[in-house]
Amino acid sequence: MQVKVTFIGLGIMGKRMAHNLLAQGIDLTVFNRSKEPVEELTAKGAKAASTAKEAVASADIVFTMLSTPEVVETVALGKEGFLTSMRKKALWVDCSTAHPAFSVRMGAAAETHGVRFLDAPVAGTKPHAEKGELVFFVGGAEEDLKEAQGLMEHMGRKVLRVGDQGFGAKFKMLVNGMLAQSMLLFSETLLLGEKMGLARDFLLNALPNLVVAAPFTKAKAEMIRAADYEVQFPLEWMHKDLHLLSLTAYEYEQPLYLANLTKELFAEAKQSGLGRLDFAAIHQYLAEK
Repeated sequence: MQVKVTFIGLGIMGKRMAHNLLAQGIDLTVFNRSKEPVEELTAKGAKAASTAKEAVASADIVFTMLSTPEVVETVALGKEGFLTSMRKKALWVDCSTAHPAFSVRMGAAAETHGVRFLDAPVAGTKPHAEKGELVFFVGGAEEDLKEAQGLMEHMGRKVLRVGDQGFGAKFKMLVNGMLAQSMLLFSETLLLGEKMGLARDFLLNALPNLVVAAPFTKAKAEMIRAADYEVQFPLEWMHKDLHLLSLTAYEYEQPLYLANLTKELFAEAKQSGLGRLDFAAIHQYLAEK
């Protein structure tokens, strides 16, 4: 019998992930607060639900891809939360980026309702979601992952079990912390190079190809060259992720000198009106500062 899957949260990432499930003929029900992505997916064969509770009622596996831990908590545990409507022994896979303590708490809440839980945040931005090239960082039981892994492989190129519940979130904190700091470093280096008289095009061509450069900077260099920061990963969500990283470091009594400075610079960039642009727009903020 075919597995029944529900996907809740059809934003930049979630909509494309759901499209990839549909492309594989998955029996898919979707829910989102705004209707446009729901209509787009139902035109491709998905079933639409009018509430999150309705969406999960017959699901074997529920994926959530939501913007913040607060939204996850409201949609799952709030007054109209879906967790009470999930079938016993069904599996909830949260792909949202949240801090580890939150993911552990969601796992405990799921258990009280007889529901299994995986935290499975992803590495990648809009193009990776579109092409099914995401990387899943999974925390939870191996047997639960085995049940969901085939579906994840329709949406991604790699599924990495990091450990028990919360460990997927732990690893994602590290990855996004490095991502934000690398973008800031690249931007500062580029600006200094230009001030020293090096040609901008030379720098944009040469710096991303050095062994010391993060590979993702090749794509971001083209955004900077064109001054086109069409959103792939919103700057405001990067700021959110840096905040979650800071909370996690506090819980573990680990100082994060550079990451916290990076967080404040992203906060200023968001405050200046760049929040809905791609996080590479931190370069624009620094250039105008």
